[in-house]
Amino acid sequence: MSGRQPIDGGILYDENARDDDEIMDEADAAEEPARVLPAIEWVEGGSQENGLRGAALIGEFVKRLPNSPGVYRMFNEAGDVLYVGKARSLKKRVSNYAQGRGHSNRIARMVRETAHMEFVTTRTEIEALLLEANLIKRLRPRFNVLLRDDKSFPYILLTGDSRASALYKHRGARSRKGEYFGPFASAGAVGRTINSLQRAFLLRTCTDSVFESRTRPCLLHQIKRCAAPCTHEISDADYAELVDEAKAFLSGRSQAVKAQIASAMTAASEELDFERAALYRDRLSALSHVQAHQGINPSGVEEADVFAIHHEGGISCIQVFFFRTGQNWGNRAYFPKADPSLTPAEVLAAFLAQFYDDKPCPRQVLLCEAVEEQDLLAEAFTEKSAYKVSIQVPQRGEKKDLVDHAVANAREAHGRKLAETASQARLLEGFAQTFALERIPRRIEIYDNSHIMGTNAVGGMVVAGPEGFVKGQYRKFNIKSTDITPGDDFGMMREVMTRRFARLLKEEGKPDRPAEPGEDAPFPAWPDVILIDGGQGQMSAVCAILKELDIEDCVVAIGVAKGVDRDAGRERFFPPGRDAFTLPPRDPVLYFIQRLRDEAHRFAIGSHRARRKKEMVKNPLDEIAGIGPTRKRALLHHFGTAKAVSRAGINDLMAVEGISEAVARLVYDHFHEDGAR
Repeated sequence: MSGRQPIDGGILYDENARDDDEIMDEADAAEEPARVLPAIEWVEGGSQENGLRGAALIGEFVKRLPNSPGVYRMFNEAGDVLYVGKARSLKKRVSNYAQGRGHSNRIARMVRETAHMEFVTTRTEIEALLLEANLIKRLRPRFNVLLRDDKSFPYILLTGDSRASALYKHRGARSRKGEYFGPFASAGAVGRTINSLQRAFLLRTCTDSVFESRTRPCLLHQIKRCAAPCTHEISDADYAELVDEAKAFLSGRSQAVKAQIASAMTAASEELDFERAALYRDRLSALSHVQAHQGINPSGVEEADVFAIHHEGGISCIQVFFFRTGQNWGNRAYFPKADPSLTPAEVLAAFLAQFYDDKPCPRQVLLCEAVEEQDLLAEAFTEKSAYKVSIQVPQRGEKKDLVDHAVANAREAHGRKLAETASQARLLEGFAQTFALERIPRRIEIYDNSHIMGTNAVGGMVVAGPEGFVKGQYRKFNIKSTDITPGDDFGMMREVMTRRFARLLKEEGKPDRPAEPGEDAPFPAWPDVILIDGGQGQMSAVCAILKELDIEDCVVAIGVAKGVDRDAGRERFFPPGRDAFTLPPRDPVLYFIQRLRDEAHRFAIGSHRARRKKEMVKNPLDEIAGIGPTRKRALLHHFGTAKAVSRAGINDLMAVEGISEAVARLVYDHFHEDGAR
C-alpha cells in the first residue's frame, strides 16, 4: 500500500481509507476531524531522478532546494514513507544526507532505501515543526519516533445549557455549552471521580431526554446519588448552589468547599437535625475519597504536564502526569516506537511534538531532562495555544519532586513492559514449537463470528504480535451475502476469509520472505498464522478459500475447537497435515491460545452488539430516499413518532413545514402499498 497522502489546500486527507465495515470500531478511539495546517507551498520534486537512489538521488534534489524552512518526506521504491523531517533550511538539512558518510546505521539504511523525496516550504520554522508532527502521526513513517496508543483524553463536562446542569464524561470536540475539567488519564479515572462527585454534590448524570420526561424520582435519588431536580425535589436555586460547589471543587478550591460542608454539618448537629448532618457527613467522605485517589496534589503547581522518560533494553517508556487546578488528574505510560540508537532526549523531543498535535497544551510542561530545540517547542506550543507555554527542567523544589516521582513511575512501568515482552517472546516460541512452525510467528490473526439466529452477523479479526495485541489492526466484517442461510457459520467464515485475503492480495500482493528476528522491518501485513474458532468443518472451509486464492502455502491455518461440554482447557487443535490433538491443562501455550481466542470472541460480540443496537434504533423514515435529517426531524416533531407518520394521510403530511406534495406522496407510498389516499 502506498504511504503517500496528498495535501490539498492545507488540509490533510487519507486517500487509502478502508471501507467503514472493516475499520476497527472502538468507542474510545474517536476520529479527529481534518485540521487546517499552516500556510504551505510545494517545492517541485519531480519523479525519481534518472533511476538514481540513495545519496546520489538526494544530491540531485539538493540542487533545486531553497534555503527556507520546510518539511521533507523520503520514500522507498514502493512509495511508502520512510521518514518525515523538518528543517530551518531545507537545502542545508537535506544536503547532509547527500554526503553519504558520517551517518548512524539507522540514517545510512534510510538513505540507501530512499528512491524519491517530496518537499513543502513553510513561512517559519515553527510552522514546519507543527506540520512535521502532523504528518508523522498520519503517515507513521518507519524511521521516525512514533507515538502509539494516541487516544483522546476524557474530560468531565458540567453542562450549562439546561435548567439543571448535568455531570458527564466527555471526549472529542468541546462543542457543547458548559465547563470542562481535565484531562484525566483514563476513562476509569473519570468514572470513579464522577461516582464520588455524585455522592458529594448530588448532581444528575441522566440524559436531557430522560431528565425532561421524568414524573417521579429515579433510583439514584433513593440511594442519595442525585438531588432529583427533574421532579423539583430540590429547588432550582438550591440545585444551582450544589453546581457552584462542584465547580469550585473541580477548579481547585477543594479545601474551601470541604470547610463549608463541615460547617453546615456542625450547624445541623447543633440543631439536632441528625439526618441532614449525616447527609453532609457522607458528602465530606465522598470528597475525601476523590482526593485520596488523586495521590500527589501540589500546592504550587496550578496547571502542568510532567514528562519523564526511561530508556533501556531498546524500549523507551514515557510517563505523563496531568495536573490541573492544583489537582492530580492521573498519569499514563507511553511506549513510543523508536530506533534504539536514539538518545532519550531525542525520543522525548519527538514525542512532545506529536503528543500536543491534537491536544490542548497546559501553561507549563515539566521535563526530566533538557531536549533539543526546547525553546522552539515552547514557541510552537505558545503559537498553537494562544497563551504563553513554558517548558522547564526543574532543578529543585516541589516541581523537581513531581519530576522525580514521574521518573520513578516511568522506571517501574518500563520494567513491567520488559517482563511482558519477554513473556510474550517465550509464549510465541512455545507456540511455534507446539505447532511445528518453521519460524516464530510475528503476526497471528484470530477470527470469530457473532450473531443471534443469523441476524446482524459480524465477523471479527484480532491481531497479536511480539508485543501483544495490536488493536490498530483489528477489523470487523459485516456479513453482507444474501446467499448464506441464517446461522450458517461455515458460510460466514468463507465470506470473511474471502474478503480479507482477496483484499490483502490486491493491496500487498503475495508475501515475500518474512523478515528474520533482528531484521529492521515494520509489522507485517500478512499473517504467519491464522487461528479459526471452530473444528474440522471450519478448517475445511478456510483451507478451501486459501487454496482458491492460491495462498495455502503463505499462511498456516489452525482450528481451535471448544472442548467437551465447551470447557476451557479441553480444546482440540486442528493443524494442517496433522491429526487433531489437545494440550496439557496447565500448558502455558494453552493459556496463551485461550487468551487469543477470548479476545477475538470479545471483539466479535462487541461488534455484533453495536450493529444490533444500531438496527434497534433505526427509524423507518431512514429507509425513504429523499427524506434527510431536516425533513425527518420536522415529521417527527409534528407527528411525534414514526408510527404516527405511517398512518398520516397526504393532506396531513403536506401540513408539515418543508413537506411538499411530491414528498408527501413519497412518504405515503412508502407505507401504503395499495396506493389508496
